Amino acid sequence: MTGRPARLVHTGNVVVDVVMYLPRLPEVGGDVLASGSRITAGGGLNVMASAARQGLPVAYAGMHGTGPFGDLAREQLAQAGVELVQPALPELDTGFSVALIDPAGERTFATSVGAEARLGPADLARIDLSPGDVVYVSGYSLAYPSNGPALAAWLPTVAPEVTVVVDPGPLVAEIPRSILASVSERADWWSCNEREARILTDRADPEAAAASLAARTGHAGVVVRTGPQGAVLATDDRSVRVPAFPVTVVDTNGAGDAHVGAFVAALVSGLDPVQAVRRANAAAALAVTRHGPATAPTAVEVDELLAGRSSR
Repeated sequence: MTGRPARLVHTGNVVVDVVMYLPRLPEVGGDVLASGSRITAGGGLNVMASAARQGLPVAYAGMHGTGPFGDLAREQLAQAGVELVQPALPELDTGFSVALIDPAGERTFATSVGAEARLGPADLARIDLSPGDVVYVSGYSLAYPSNGPALAAWLPTVAPEVTVVVDPGPLVAEIPRSILASVSERADWWSCNEREARILTDRADPEAAAASLAARTGHAGVVVRTGPQGAVLATDDRSVRVPAFPVTVVDTNGAGDAHVGAFVAALVSGLDPVQAVRRANAAAALAVTRHGPATAPTAVEVDELLAGRSSR
């Protein structure tokens, strides 16, 4: 253990996003001309960039590959000020995700996995945690045949002075039940959207789903992101709806990641959970007004939005 400041240690996956803005999703067997496109690092980078822009030190403990996508991922991690824990995997490049963005800003993904899906016990052993650190666990990792079992075995060894945040992600239904159960026992916080909460609990109402998840964990609590409605915060003794900040949506890609990163940074800074969710709602609101995946705002931008709302 060291005396360094608390940090976010991200065990998830940085991939490259191939993003296309479409007038509509193509029909089966059809094609649609994109009005714009970009190739950029995404996936776990979005959470890390969000936390870093709020002033929290960040380390990436996931895997990265050798090749053009791995080079791009490392370049953009460095630009975000993120520390690399793992060496590059020599025989495989970083994977990529095709993101299709419709005119309403909603996104649809298809992902090809790469080096980020090769996290194993020896890699996790390289992680040096300190009291106050926050370990982020992605549902993408839990669904991978290598990462999932390795994380499920490693997380129970993480000291109680370290907070564990789990984001089950879009592949929540693909996570083996045994892996999910093991991770649930160590999770301090869950952060997910309405769909993911519904799959986990069979509860359509986000407040009921959040309460059900909070009762399962027995730890700090659960955040269920409800898009333009904001988020629901649930602990073992209360449930609170935290409203969103109305904005004009341009691109929802990475909004949930911006929310999680800002939430973690706010918790580490000492804010109580309700204030942390409100700050995360502000970060997500600003993120969806911008094109691209890693569009989380800075701490100053969030402060300005919160000050503007609170003065009304």
